[in-house]
Amino acid sequence: MIDIVDKQTRSRMMAAIRGKDTKPEMILRRGLHAVGCRFRLHRKDLPGSPDLVFSKHDAVLFVHGCFWHRHTGCKYATTPATRPEFWAEKFKGNVDRDRRNQVALANLGWRVGIVWECSLKGENAADTIQAVSAWLMSSGKQFEI
Repeated sequence: MIDIVDKQTRSRMMAAIRGKDTKPEMILRRGLHAVGCRFRLHRKDLPGSPDLVFSKHDAVLFVHGCFWHRHTGCKYATTPATRPEFWAEKFKGNVDRDRRNQVALANLGWRVGIVWECSLKGENAADTIQAVSAWLMSSGKQFEI
């Protein structure tokens, strides 16, 4: 399939995609702060520089975009029709890096949680925030929503 915009426009659009302070991340941060959870952001001394770090609970959270991190079965995890080999390699690299970072964090004694972008859309956000808050107070190791 042919791209509907020229190369320069597509390049500018892709360059504008942020890795920090994304809309899903901001929704989660505001919600967790409102219910009394305190955290640090993007600690570079931890593998993968987790989006939210809850030192008091020995827990970290990653807010993953469904497209970039390949949320299985999600309608937002589409694959572009152009350059499928490039995208397959790109997505595989992202997923492999995520897995390595999660294992490294677990080996350091951190509890690792993953919050998918789609779970923070619309009315799902309140339920997701409540579930994350409950996980933080529990002793559960892994968390994914």
